[in-house]
Amino acid sequence: MLRLATVLITLSISGEALADIYKYVDSSGRTYYTNIKSENTPYKRIMVTKSYYYARPAPAMAGYRSYLGDQNKRKFSDLINEAAYRHQVDPKLVHAVIQTESAYNAGAVSSAGAVGLMQLMPDTARRYGVDDRRNPDQNIDGGTHYLRDLIQMFSPNLELAVAAYNAGENAVIKHNYSIPPYPETRNYVRQVLAAYNRLSL
Repeated sequence: MLRLATVLITLSISGEALADIYKYVDSSGRTYYTNIKSENTPYKRIMVTKSYYYARPAPAMAGYRSYLGDQNKRKFSDLINEAAYRHQVDPKLVHAVIQTESAYNAGAVSSAGAVGLMQLMPDTARRYGVDDRRNPDQNIDGGTHYLRDLIQMFSPNLELAVAAYNAGENAVIKHNYSIPPYPETRNYVRQVLAAYNRLSL
């Protein structure tokens, strides 16, 4: 178990993507672990990690990540307030979405290809004139504009607007204007609205 713990800590604090963990027990009972997938080997996958390219913190790093999140929240606060004012969206809601989407990590990239603070997909970025999804100013503006359109589309139901930000407006419409029955989306709505209700700016 000590070797496994060492592998997990190394993966958690690295700047690279987290990897799945594979295990092999040889004929003498020795156990081996690796994060490298290889065909035609006796290693069996025993752990599947989160599908994000940016690293999740090990427990010892959680406080440091929270500190960085607070620093970035202050760093991007003016951009968020400006975009919220420009598109007439409550800045608390923009903060809640960013906190849930990326924890204020401008370099966040998901396995689905969403990028930046507001995790914009390529089609959404093009739709709102975002040339560089990694640019915080463009990312926040495009994401806030999209959020405003969703709020107007599903008014007065804020839950549906938030669900559509995660799953897409077509998914909400397809499910008869209700939160789609996807565990990820339902959990996302709870997280965003909880953050929105507790935020004080």
